[in-house]
Amino acid sequence: MMGARSFLTSPVARPQRTRSRADCWPARRLSIACAFALLSSGCMIGPDFKRPSAQVADDWMEAGSETIDSGRAQYREWWSSLDDPVLSKLIDLAHEQNLSLLTAGVRVLEARAQLGVAIGEFYPQQQQLSATASYERIPVSAPYAPVSNTFWQLAFGAQVGWEVDLWGKVRRGIESASSAFLASVAAYDDVLVTLAGDVASTYVRIRTIDVQLDIARENVLRQQKALAIARARFAGGVVTRRDVYQAENVLGATEATIPQLTIERRKATNALSVLLGMPPAPLDDLLAGTSGIPVAPASLAVGIPADLLRRRPDVRQAELKAAAQSAQIGLARGALFPSFSLIGSIGRLSSDVGQSSLGAGSLGYSAGPAIQWNILNYGQITNNVRVQDARLQALLVDYRNVVLKAQQEVENGITEFSQSRAEAAFLQTSVVAATGAFRIALLQYKEGTVDFNVVLNAEENLYKAQNSLAVAQGNIPLGLIRAYRALGGGWELRDGRDFVPLATREEMAARTDWGAPELLRPQAPGLPGPEDVGPLLRPPEW
Repeated sequence: MMGARSFLTSPVARPQRTRSRADCWPARRLSIACAFALLSSGCMIGPDFKRPSAQVADDWMEAGSETIDSGRAQYREWWSSLDDPVLSKLIDLAHEQNLSLLTAGVRVLEARAQLGVAIGEFYPQQQQLSATASYERIPVSAPYAPVSNTFWQLAFGAQVGWEVDLWGKVRRGIESASSAFLASVAAYDDVLVTLAGDVASTYVRIRTIDVQLDIARENVLRQQKALAIARARFAGGVVTRRDVYQAENVLGATEATIPQLTIERRKATNALSVLLGMPPAPLDDLLAGTSGIPVAPASLAVGIPADLLRRRPDVRQAELKAAAQSAQIGLARGALFPSFSLIGSIGRLSSDVGQSSLGAGSLGYSAGPAIQWNILNYGQITNNVRVQDARLQALLVDYRNVVLKAQQEVENGITEFSQSRAEAAFLQTSVVAATGAFRIALLQYKEGTVDFNVVLNAEENLYKAQNSLAVAQGNIPLGLIRAYRALGGGWELRDGRDFVPLATREEMAARTDWGAPELLRPQAPGLPGPEDVGPLLRPPEW
């Protein structure tokens, strides 16, 4: 296989760039070399790309926890584990309508067309037809010349030039464009993973705020009853107005949280509207059907860290970008060597000078090889090769950095999921205790056995415990979402679907001739594998 496939099939190892093939040109006759290149087996200058090494942990830090299942992986449509049909409907709607995802899909079409441009470079690069018709006048020295000094001249010709890909420059260009195309697909997948995570997180946040609003309203009613008791005892002369003021103070602070939570909910619904590709709206119809915070499963099915190298789209994108840049080194290095071309032209020239006729004319043609070699480039080509190599090295470092950050994000999500579950369990006990303490304090206050401050403290503790419990219960599914999002789950949603919807394809086809249907509906590669990259040498795409 050629270098274009090596990065897709090589295992995770410690590969480095292989030795350059710049010195593989033997001292053979030009005819043999050209035939060798035409048979597509000529040498390929520049390095062959192999997957770079990256530091990957053997297992997750909380692998021993009962909330983590590293023996299996559940990435595809992970949101179904929350068992919320409204959430599933919102994610499907976002996949159909989100504008950022649509932009990423159009980028895939752009990269596919760029690949077609690169493929066309392997074939005769210069094809030119020319035709001229001119009416000409020439000066004459005698006043009565036997031949007219004006005449028509017609010329028609064709010229073809083909630079033979002796060093593999064009094939490296195709290799680079092919990797760039796959990188655009990985970028699309990354947007899709992010989109599913954003929709799910925003939805859980809305449901959590709804619960917080219900808690705030319940506590307002509870505190209003306590205020009524304080007013009655003040009217009876049992207590001072201080108790009334204190009750009004606590009640006002609780009531003030309702507008604050309403603002947060409105911002969340506005964000969800944009994710769905819609103007900001209340979304009451879309959110109807379920209520409460989605309940997460008891454990996360996360697999092992090594899965990230194949599953996370941004990791694949980083690798494919490096692969595309690696081919650019060979493309730049090719300028150091002579280029061999086959040039041919044919034409016909006719005029009506003298007895000649425009219908008759002379046929001329030429054919032969040509060579061009940039000898005095003053180090420009060499430095351009160095530029491309430095860019590759930066992308290799970026790849390793992306792998490290991916593991960090998964660990953060796992920790949030497991610790939020533990936090919710503790807070549930706290809420039960705070509820009992408030009931006793209110009863004792009615009987006049405790000061009103005891009731106020009990009210504040109960509201704080209930609100904290709601936040912790919301953090459990949020941790699950962040973990699965960091694991790269959800991009499979595009399986069997096009990168851009039918309406967009029709709009583009009406504006531009997109030729073959597969250019507007390119095949969507899946995980890195041999089936994702076609042969380097293939027919041009018209």
